[in-house]
Amino acid sequence: MPPKVPSFAELLDGARTSAVHLEMRDSYGVATEASDFARWKQTGEADTDPDSPYWARWTDLIRRTVARGVTVRRARIVSEPVSDYIRYEHAGTSVNVSAGEQVRWLPRRQASDIALPGNDFWLIDSHLIRWNHFTGAGASAPGEISEDPAAARLCADAFEAVWTRAVPHDEYKII
Repeated sequence: MPPKVPSFAELLDGARTSAVHLEMRDSYGVATEASDFARWKQTGEADTDPDSPYWARWTDLIRRTVARGVTVRRARIVSEPVSDYIRYEHAGTSVNVSAGEQVRWLPRRQASDIALPGNDFWLIDSHLIRWNHFTGAGASAPGEISEDPAAARLCADAFEAVWTRAVPHDEYKII
């Protein structure tokens, strides 16, 4: 029987030193974002209030994680010119940053020689992986937990290689 996949709150509440997240898709079709994304596409307005009902659970989680001394970093590998979804994500990333996440962006062309895992992931304390699986349309699919040392090393090395090359959020210009 595969191990139970903890919630993101359980994962981050259990982190002691670090939580890193690598995103590699140009589009996601996550149900919880659908109405906000649709509104952004129609109006160009993103919800950037960290305390809004849309963001509050996430920002509260990140704030309490960072307050305990855990470093939370997120890196995104993106194709350029970027997709509408990446434009939307970029428009709202100020919320992640204001909550305490460090966020960087790496153009996909600059990632060609980096060995990357096949899926997005969270890596907690350099050893616990939460694989994020998605359908072909970008909808969330059941995640998976792993503590395989070789996979954790791949994720850690990939994340650090991406992070080193990536551009901090406040400097990344959408193309």
